[in-house]
Amino acid sequence: MNIVHFSTSDSQGGSARSARRIHDGLRRLGHQSNMLVGSRAGDDPDVETVHGGGVLRIADRVTEETTRRLGLQYLWYPSSRRVLGHRWVGGADAIQIYNTHGGYFSHRLLPALSRKAAIVWRLSDMWAVTGHCAYAGRCEGWRTGCGACPDLATYPPLAIDTTRLLWRLKKRVYGEARPTIVAPSRWLENIAKESPLFAGCTIHHIPNGVERTKFHQTPRSDARKKLRLPSNRPLVLFCAHGLDNNQRKGSGDAIAACNRLDGRADFDLVLAGDGGESWRDRVPQKIHTLGYLSDDALIAAAYAAADITLAPSTVENLPNSILESMACGTPVVAYDSGGIADAVHHRETGWLARTGDQEGLADGMAWLLPDEAERRRLSDNGLRLIAETFDAEREARAFADLYASLTAQKGAAS
Repeated sequence: MNIVHFSTSDSQGGSARSARRIHDGLRRLGHQSNMLVGSRAGDDPDVETVHGGGVLRIADRVTEETTRRLGLQYLWYPSSRRVLGHRWVGGADAIQIYNTHGGYFSHRLLPALSRKAAIVWRLSDMWAVTGHCAYAGRCEGWRTGCGACPDLATYPPLAIDTTRLLWRLKKRVYGEARPTIVAPSRWLENIAKESPLFAGCTIHHIPNGVERTKFHQTPRSDARKKLRLPSNRPLVLFCAHGLDNNQRKGSGDAIAACNRLDGRADFDLVLAGDGGESWRDRVPQKIHTLGYLSDDALIAAAYAAADITLAPSTVENLPNSILESMACGTPVVAYDSGGIADAVHHRETGWLARTGDQEGLADGMAWLLPDEAERRRLSDNGLRLIAETFDAEREARAFADLYASLTAQKGAAS
C-alpha cells in the first residue's frame, strides 16, 4: 500500500517522532510510505515539506501570522493547492494526519483529501476536539461548542476569542470528511468518543510503540560513561523539550518534589532538554544538564543512565518518554494524568501520584531510590509490558491492518 503522512516535522517533537516511527515501521513491513511535513530536518528521500520551499514557504509564513492575529487558526495556507496536487497524495491508498496545529497545514483540506484516499487521524492531544487548545485542562467547553474561552493564551494561543466559530468549522469539516480516528491512549480514546465533533466517525485505539532496537536495556555504567555522568551516585532524570517553567510537563512540581524529600533520598538530578539553568538555585540536589538530545542513541543512554525517570506532567496523552524509559529498564515516577496510567501501573511498573500531589511524587522517589530490588522488579515488569503492548512493530502492523480495511471498504463502496 501507499501511505502519505502529514506531520509538523519529520523528527522534532513527540508527535513528529511518533509519525517518523510509524513511517519507518511501515517501510520495514514493505509498504510505500511518504511524509509531507512543515519542517524537514533529515535527508530521507521519502520526506518533503508541504510548501516545497521558495515563494510558497514565505507565503505560508505570512498567512500564518495574518490568520493568527485574526483568530482564524490554521484555516488556510497558500500551499494547500500544492498539497492536493502532490504526486504522493494522488497515488495514496491512505492519508494519515498527525498534529495539524503547527502552522503548516489546514484541516479544511480534509474533505478534499478524503475524496482521494481514506483519512486516518492519529491524535496526539485534544486540539482536534476543542476551539483552539491542545489540552483543555478542567474546561469542559469542548463538549458543547466552546466560546467564552477561559484561557486564550494556552497553546496554541488565540489573539481573540473565535473559539465557537473554530469549533463549528471543525464540526462541518469532520462531517464532510468522516476521518477515521486513532487514539494512542485510552484517555484520548474516551475523549474522542465523547466529542460531538467526531459523531459519525469510527474511533480506534492503537497504543504508541517503542523501537526496541533503539531503546533497550544497557548496562547503567556504560550509559553513564557515554554521557559523562557520575558512576557512584543515584540519578533521577527529568526530560522535556523546554525545562524551565514548563507547566504542562510539571517542571515546577518536579522542583517542589525534590525539595520535599527532606533527606529521605540522596541523589543527583539529570536534566535533558533546552534550558535548565533556573533549576540550579531551586533544588538542593546537584544538577547535570545534557541539553536537548535529538539523537536516539543519546536519548536511550539518558534513560539507561538513570535510576528513575520523573514525569509529573499535569496534562498529557501518553508520551514517548515514559515508554522509552521503561523500554530502557528505568521505572517512572509520574502523575496519574491523561493516558500515563496505560503504561505506568502503580507499584507494578512504576509509581503514580495524584495529579498535583507533590508530596506523592516525593514519596515515590523516596520509596524507589534506596531499594534496588524494587527498582529491578518494576523494571522487569515494565520491560514485559513494553514488549507485549507497546512494541513499534505491533503498532505499525495495527496501522497497516487498519489501512487495508479502510481501502477495502472504500473499494466496495465505489
